[in-house]
Amino acid sequence: MKIADAAEAFLANQRIAVTGVSRNPAGHGSNAVFDRLLDRGYQAFPVNPNTDSIGDHKAFPDLASIPGGVDAVVIGTSPRYALATMQQAAELGITHVWLHRSLDAGSVDPAAVEYGREHGITVIDGGCPLMFGKAADGGHKVMCAILKLTGTVPRVV
Repeated sequence: MKIADAAEAFLANQRIAVTGVSRNPAGHGSNAVFDRLLDRGYQAFPVNPNTDSIGDHKAFPDLASIPGGVDAVVIGTSPRYALATMQQAAELGITHVWLHRSLDAGSVDPAAVEYGREHGITVIDGGCPLMFGKAADGGHKVMCAILKLTGTVPRVV
């Protein structure tokens, strides 16, 4: 599937969990994703097991604790946590997971990608939801074009 199609399907979901959202937002891509999703009308849920709140928003320790569940997940934590999050997503029947990656290694863990795909999850293994659709802005679109050339943003998933 082309990345644009996978991103469109991901962003068609309205209830999206974002892992790795921090109480101290400086330098945390997850915070930018969480804030933008809220600004663009999504029901976004911050996941951080180390706090009860992120700003004015209730934070959740894991995906299972979000009331009513979610349809999609952005993994924005260290890659070492990605597999456990992917396993929980599979257990909960979540079918869309985006492993955030910008200029660095991001959250992509090959074992998590493989596990998700083996369990029927559409896994986007790189890039950022803010590069696509109604969540995008000009800067992220330019970054997306450049990062596709380097392979940091996959062309297909």
